[in-house]
Order: sequence, then structure tokens, then C-alpha cells
Amino acid sequence: MEQMKNMFNTVYDVIVVGGGHAGGEAAAAAANMGAHTLLVTMNLQNIAQMSCNPAMGGIAKGQIVREIDALGGYSAIVTDKTAIQFKMLNKSKGPAMWSPRAQSDRMRFAECWRTMLEQTDNLDFYQDMVNGLLIEDGKIIGVKTALGIELKAKAVIITAGTFLNGLIHIGDKTFGGGRAGESASVGITEDLVKVGFESGRMKTGTPPRVDARSLDFSKMIEQPGDDNPEKFSYSPDTKSLVKQRSCYMSYTSKEVHDLLRTGFDRSPMFNGRIQSIGPRYCPSIEDKIDRFATKERHQIFVEPEGWETVEIYVNGFSTSLPEDVQDKALRKVAGFENVKFLRYGYAIEYDYFPPTQLTHTLETKLVDNLYFAGQINGTTGYEEAAAQGLMAGVNAALKIQEKEPFILKRNEAYIGVLIDDLITKGTEEPYRMFTSRAEYRTLLRQDNADLRLTPLSYEIGFASKNRMDRVIEKQLKTDLFVKFLIETSVKPEVINPILEENKTAPISQSMKMFKIAARPQLDFTDIQKIPSVARFIEENNIDFEIIEQTEVHVKYAGYIEKEKNQADKLNRLENVAIPSTFDYSKVKSLSIEARQKLAKIQPTSISQASRISGVSPSDVSVLLVYMGR
Repeated sequence: MEQMKNMFNTVYDVIVVGGGHAGGEAAAAAANMGAHTLLVTMNLQNIAQMSCNPAMGGIAKGQIVREIDALGGYSAIVTDKTAIQFKMLNKSKGPAMWSPRAQSDRMRFAECWRTMLEQTDNLDFYQDMVNGLLIEDGKIIGVKTALGIELKAKAVIITAGTFLNGLIHIGDKTFGGGRAGESASVGITEDLVKVGFESGRMKTGTPPRVDARSLDFSKMIEQPGDDNPEKFSYSPDTKSLVKQRSCYMSYTSKEVHDLLRTGFDRSPMFNGRIQSIGPRYCPSIEDKIDRFATKERHQIFVEPEGWETVEIYVNGFSTSLPEDVQDKALRKVAGFENVKFLRYGYAIEYDYFPPTQLTHTLETKLVDNLYFAGQINGTTGYEEAAAQGLMAGVNAALKIQEKEPFILKRNEAYIGVLIDDLITKGTEEPYRMFTSRAEYRTLLRQDNADLRLTPLSYEIGFASKNRMDRVIEKQLKTDLFVKFLIETSVKPEVINPILEENKTAPISQSMKMFKIAARPQLDFTDIQKIPSVARFIEENNIDFEIIEQTEVHVKYAGYIEKEKNQADKLNRLENVAIPSTFDYSKVKSLSIEARQKLAKIQPTSISQASRISGVSPSDVSVLLVYMGR
């Protein structure tokens, strides 16, 4: 009993509420920054549960996972250790679009996350439901639990996922829950609204899970992983996959769509029981049929949930239709004729808080030392949640240590784009990251996240010295390789056979290798056939990562330089600060909409002000005049 008493008498530096992807990264980050941290979650068996698809990464999301890793987070390491398949998406496009994605073993993923958290210093755990917040004089001082226990802290991070007043829908059946088999969280929303927070409702959905033994994979299209799979983490502690599990693909049909339509009158989305907005870019199957009525078929991705389990995730068939309709329709998909369901698809509604109520550190404007991360901010996706958790954990630790906040700019990271979009523009539908959201995606590639972010993280005491040393070595060797290509010539008789093989013009006299390597018809597997290059690579111990960096630099130097110049212009506006006490109502030359939006969002710089919806270029000019520019 004495041990329990001591634990509850402790004033923690940071309490993290919720043990999902945001909560895991938040707890790890705060603890690794030296903050005494407590992770409170409703079920310690479900830490970092993959509630939806068993995969990490994808378009733009893969870049975020690499950034989390470069900063010192856990997501990439856990993904590598539990992956069953790896793919680099968009390889046929330029490197700004390349995005890593891995299928994971869902059970091992959660187990690995818990093990890594348990091995983290400064981190305690407690299983209970948080159902209230302790707020005094506009400052958070702790949380209350369902058992009536008060846990005190200097900072609190809420990462409640889909649990806040969660409501699950399957057809005309509705029941409370944060996800299948787990109860909803009540009390937190009510306490926040009481002190003046604005809340809203969102929805998301999940597909059925089925038994692999009941499927006929011979009727589907096999989708194996990459021939030479890479990995997510820059750490040497993880390895690329040697063996992989295949995924499969099938299609819906007109018959499937017609069967699904028979349940529309019992669908909570169509009969008005669900009013909230779902994710635009991950619509339910009934939403796809309704919105794309002329399309006769949609892809169904058949994804195994692990190495040994028979559980299959039916990606592309997210639905809240009645279970009998799900059953009849899925049986008409090729390969699913004898399907056995392990779990029906469902939709879930939950509370969120419009993220314009936050600052760039993810601290709330209304309550000091209170941070929000993940789906509570209106985002969707493990990767977006994990990134926010990490940034909230780092900033909560920095604030209580009375140090400067850690904020990533839009030209520094996809994480910077994500957070800036949320707090500046807000969101009325679940926010998902895409490469198109980033203005500087040639700078923000998945291959250079360590070069961009590890030095920044090391400076604040988060990334380890080992990580920093590897980044320095990578940069030095990349520079060395580029210098070698700039200074070294190749003779026609050596290079012409390679040029002709790749259908590009031969040379008549010696030419610098940098110029040859820049040709779009050649890649660096061709350049490595030149004996002097092969010798240089071997003598200098040049690995795949450095070869990739060098190739990108050689082929895209002009584009990269152009984006850097544009980013410098942005940063000049970023440096024009707006005082927090600035009274927009007195600036009559601003439009009424601009005055209202600026007063609500309280941008910290002219650059942020310019990105607010409803603030025009002329409004920005007016502000520049007032700031003496």
C-alpha cells in the first residue's frame, strides 16, 4: 500500500492520457527528455493498438514516420521489428514522391511498443479511465480517474483517440465504445467545454476482419513486397526484411454494389443517425458507391494481420451497413464466396476539439500546460497521431524545464506542415497528410529526414549522440561522393557502352562524371559500373543511403536550390512577429473577415497570418505596414 500511496502523492512532470500511437510517442518523448512521466490508459494490454489497418506509412505518411525516427521517436523502430512486408510507393516518380509503407504484424506491433515503453527511463504506467481534469486559475494541475483518484502533474497531454464519448454504429444498432470491445471515455469533453473549449463530432469507419482459411486467393491478384526491401528506421538496430508475406487484391462489381444499396435505408450515414463528417480520402464502401455511382468496380486490398494469424483486414470495404448486408455483398467479391467473418465493419463517432484552439507547440490557448495530440485534434491516421504525440511530449517537457519551445517550420518537416495546417486553418473533416499539402516537398523527402531533423533534435537534447554521429558521417560521405563526381572525368571508351545500353547519346571526349550522372536516362546502378566509381565506393565504405543521397543531389540540384530560395523568402515573413497583445479590431483597413479570423487564431507571425483562410494578400500588406515593414 505504501508504494501505491507514494505513486499517487507524486507530482509528475507530465501525465499522458491515452496509450495509442499519439500517447506512446508522447510518453516516450517526454520521458526521454528527462521529464518524470505517467502514461494513464484504460487498458495496458492495448498500448499502440492498430485499431484500423495493419500498416504504417504510405503517401506522405511514410515521410512522417521517417521524421519521427530522425527526431528520436519509436514508431519506425517498432515498424521495422514487426514488419511482414515493405514497399516503396511512387518509385516511378521523382524522389519527392517516394513514400515507404510497411505491413505490420498487428499483435507483435503492440507488444513491441509496450516493451520499448517499459524499457524507457522516467516512465510510469497506470491503468484506469481518466474522466475529469483538474484545472485551477487557467492552468492544468492534474487529472481525475474513474476510481476517484486524483493524479497531479505540471503538464497533461490528452491523446484520447476515438474514445471521447465514442459511439459505434453497425446498421441500425448503436452502442457506446471507443473501438470494438472497449468502452468509451466520458467526462473529459464535459470538463473542457465547461472552461470554454469548442468541441465537435467526427466519424471514422473500419472494414470487416475475416478468416484467411475461408478465402480463395487463387481468384485474387497477388501483391508481393519489394524485391530489395528497405526499412523505416535510420538506426542500425533494425534490419530489412529477408522474407515477406504477400497481400492480395480483388474487386467489387455491379452485383456487389446493388446488394450494398439494399441496406442504405438502414445505414446510419444515409438515414441521418450519423451527422458528423468522415474522412474524405478513406470513404466507406457505401460512400464510394454513392459518390462514384458511374464506377462499376472498386479495389479491395486483402491484407494479412500478421505472420501466423488467419485474420485478414479487408482494406477498401470500410462500412457501417447492417451485418447481413455486409455478409451478402462481400460473398460476391471474387475469392470471398465462402467468407467467414471474424468481425463486422462499423463506424464510430467521437468528440474532437477544433485545433485552432492550440498553439504551434500543441498547447491549448485556454489552459496553460494542457496539450492535445492525435484524433482529438481532428486528424486521422496512426502516423499523424504519432507525430503530434512526439511534438507535444517534447514541448511539454521543454516548458516545465523552462526552455524554448521546439517548433518545426513548413520547410523543415511534414510534421511542421501538419501542425501548422491544423492550428492555422483548422479542419472540419478528419485531416490526412498528403505530399500535395507541402509546398517544399523536394526538400522534405523521406530519404533525408535524418539530415533535416536529427541536428535540430540533438540540439534540444532529444536525439542521441550516436544518431547525430551517424548523420554527420552520412553528410560528409555524401559531400565526398558529390565532390568526386564533380572532379573526376570518364573516358568515352569506358562510358559509351553504358550510355548506348540506356539509349542516351555517347560522348566523343572525356567528360566530368557529375554531368553524365545527371542524365535522366541513367540511374546510379549504371554509374556504379564505371570501375573508378566502384573503386571509390568500396574504398570509402559508401552504403545505399549515401548513394541515394548523392543521386538525388546530382539529378535534382536545380529544383532543390529553387525550393530553398522560396523557403528563405517564407522564413523572412516568419521572422516578422505579431505581438500576442495586438488588437486587430482597431485596424479598420483590414477586412471584417480578416479581423475576426486573426483575432480567433492569434497568429504569431505574418507568415502564419498569410495562411489563414479569409486573410487576403491586401490584409497581409496592411499588417506589414503596422509591423513597421
